[in-house]
Amino acid sequence: MDDNTMKKTIREYLSKEYLDAEEAAVFVDDTPLISSGLIDSISVLEVVSYLEDTFKFEFDPHEVDQENLNTVDLIFAFVKSKVES
Repeated sequence: MDDNTMKKTIREYLSKEYLDAEEAAVFVDDTPLISSGLIDSISVLEVVSYLEDTFKFEFDPHEVDQENLNTVDLIFAFVKSKVES
């Protein structure tokens, strides 16, 4: 999967599952998800499960944090590093 497709897949999933129409209209790749409250701790676990299933890798427990999951850009960079290793 190329980078653009990977990022688009992540963005579309988050938008569809966690944002209402108003939030989705202003959603960009650096929109804070966790720190702004758009997604909560339960949603984070759902996102982790989705990413693992979609991109065929596993998070280490210490990797499930705001540093890796707070924006589409951060998620994309993290997923890319995992699938390329």
